[in-house]
Amino acid sequence: MRVKNNVRKIREQRLMSKAELARLAGVSPVTIDRIERGEECRMETKRKIILALGFSLSDKDKVFQE
Repeated sequence: MRVKNNVRKIREQRLMSKAELARLAGVSPVTIDRIERGEECRMETKRKIILALGFSLSDKDKVFQE
């Protein structure tokens, strides 16, 4: 099942590499790659990515659509 998200778009707008986002979020670059392809991830991983992209948790819908 594919999950719609804006992780790649936001990351590229901020001129970040997958490796840089992964480091800031405390996850692996492979995880970032999977999420950008629309694969499922845990809620904790979503939280880390939202914060690493500079959003607050209340802005989660800007990054991940439910």
